[in-house]
Amino acid sequence: MANSGSTLLLTLLLAIGLVFFLRAASKDRTTVVDVFSPKPAVEVLDGLTSWLTARGWAASGGDANQQLLRFRGQVSSSVPLAILLSILGAVGAGCLGLVIRQLMPSLGWWPLVLALLGPAAGLLYRRRAERAETVELRLISGAEGGDTALKVRAHRDELIALELELAEPLQLASDGALLSSPI
Repeated sequence: MANSGSTLLLTLLLAIGLVFFLRAASKDRTTVVDVFSPKPAVEVLDGLTSWLTARGWAASGGDANQQLLRFRGQVSSSVPLAILLSILGAVGAGCLGLVIRQLMPSLGWWPLVLALLGPAAGLLYRRRAERAETVELRLISGAEGGDTALKVRAHRDELIALELELAEPLQLASDGALLSSPI
């Protein structure tokens, strides 16, 4: 019976780990980065606008007084990750059902029905991860023919893609923290 109790504890810890993984997978990772370029502001903003439009972002206005451009896009969830989470949820719930069956044999095989709850993990992830997101470009400085400084607010993955794809053509530079960060 002591082994069953410790197995139950470990299985519950597995369930808690799955819950925290679901929360982390669908967490909002909006970040603000300062970006600099020796090119003129018009050229940098035109290149960024073209790049964002090609990636499916739609211009949603801005504010001329604040020198702000705003883009909106719908972020979708990862289907392979949703499938993996469904499988992990089913296996984990099935394990919990087996442990409950060992602890309470009078219930028969009914605790294994818990495995049918597994796909709920994938559905929960999909519902939380699919959302509308915004990219904001704020011109900090960009004198005629001078250096350009922008403050870019977007999802962390979008900022990494921007830094990797546009660093050379637009001569963009930032502090590099996005590419060196392990998370």
